Amino acid sequence: MTAAVQTSPNLATRLVNSILAIKPLANLAKHQARQMMIKRAEDMGVPWTKEVQKLQARDWQTELAQVQNPELSYPDYYLTSFHAYETGNLSWQAAFEVEPAAYAVHAKIWQGAKAQGDAKLRQSYHDILKRSLAYEPQDILDLGCSVGLSTFALQEVYPHAQITGLDLSPYFLAVANYRAQQRQAKINWVHAAAESTGLPDASFDLVSIFLVCHELPQLPTQQILAEARRVLRPGGYLAIMDMNPKSEVFQKMPPYILTLLKSTEPYLDEYFALDIEQAIIEAGFQAPAITSNSPRHRTIIAQVSG
Repeated sequence: MTAAVQTSPNLATRLVNSILAIKPLANLAKHQARQMMIKRAEDMGVPWTKEVQKLQARDWQTELAQVQNPELSYPDYYLTSFHAYETGNLSWQAAFEVEPAAYAVHAKIWQGAKAQGDAKLRQSYHDILKRSLAYEPQDILDLGCSVGLSTFALQEVYPHAQITGLDLSPYFLAVANYRAQQRQAKINWVHAAAESTGLPDASFDLVSIFLVCHELPQLPTQQILAEARRVLRPGGYLAIMDMNPKSEVFQKMPPYILTLLKSTEPYLDEYFALDIEQAIIEAGFQAPAITSNSPRHRTIIAQVSG
């Protein structure tokens, strides 16, 4: 059986996609989405502009050289616009704005949470993770680690574990490396594709994928699940935290909000249509446990089969 794919988008989806196919309208939607995030962050006391300017003033060549793999070839799906950045994740601007953007985007998950919404979301994931694992993981891989927010959260929960953070963006990893130095945290940063990590077989107890799958076409997602299975030890765990397409929030989302969202998330239709449970089973895992951890997010935990 193959993971189900929805082939006939509904009327609202087709309308949104037709709007985004018109480049000036798509650019306007991206601009509006970005300005909305910056204003939300500044209004709640997150100094988006000031913090980004501080990072822009640094010389990043040392951190970049420490993490970048100059031989790496980027997959085509990655060479597109993400999150209102024309060059997607392959830019300093995107890397500098990840943290304030996370605070802004997650501020409205829970009423009144504001800037604490991001920390609450991460905590909700780790509460489920801690309850689900039968043992304390000693070697952890954070796939799609971005600038290290998810990686440092894992380190706080599992302080004795050896942790590897892997991402395709050298700019994200350079910022993660800098933040690790500030924290005096020992993290192994790897510049590679999550579907082809180059890491040894059966070398991890836990593979965590935090807010990554919604940014991927279906085929790379399936390849990443297979790669996670390869690098996990017998009895190892896969943990995914991401948007929940079945949540009431997304089911009832107004078309204009959906347009803004999809203007910054080019593969959202593919993510929403993927039967993630079946895809995980096909990758070699036991049937996963899927738990709602926020009004619009779900945590998926699966153990290696056998």
